[in-house]
Amino acid sequence: MSSKLIAPSILAADFGNLQRDVEMVNKSEADWFHIDIMDGVFVPNISYGMPVLEAIAKHATKTVDVHLMIIDPDRYIKTFADLGSDILTVHYEACTHLHRTIQAIKAEGMKAGVALNPHTNVNVLEDIINDIDVVLIMSVNPGFGGQSFIENTFNKIKQLKTLIERKEAATKIEIDGGVTDKNAKSLIDAGADILVAGSFVFKSSDQLKTISELKSMIK
Repeated sequence: MSSKLIAPSILAADFGNLQRDVEMVNKSEADWFHIDIMDGVFVPNISYGMPVLEAIAKHATKTVDVHLMIIDPDRYIKTFADLGSDILTVHYEACTHLHRTIQAIKAEGMKAGVALNPHTNVNVLEDIINDIDVVLIMSVNPGFGGQSFIENTFNKIKQLKTLIERKEAATKIEIDGGVTDKNAKSLIDAGADILVAGSFVFKSSDQLKTISELKSMIK
């Protein structure tokens, strides 16, 4: 995870042509598949579950980055490992015993991510930042694609970068929500390492070109 990465969000893909869209990402300059799992409880939406993830992972030739927007994620850690997840991200707000959850994710051979909602301060991760592989900053409220980017995200990236450097952690910073060609470079300049792009990629007329342009923008 040395260079800056693009992770198309499959939530914005065409579910009638899911294999086609997965193969498009495989062929593209994108680095990861970003897959949002929602339960309709932690967030006011239901996305897709285990069978769809299994189908995506079967065809994906790149890192499978799974973002759980669910309550009590501990119940499913082994399941998501078995389905082919390379990175498993849980929400700080959904975990009572976050350190234990992170250790359980790593015990299954996955990298551990922690997501923060827009209202959650990065300082809550002070005591465990060295255990986290990826911090995902939500730059929209979780639950739906196509929302407008929250500008305070830039401040949170800088605060988190300062925390990571002060603690000498190897943690990477991922941004999810409202990423476009208008803010991609600014997000990287602020300290982000991975950009999740959903609607901007999948609603474009030339998806491969859009990904390529985003990638060249953040090098």
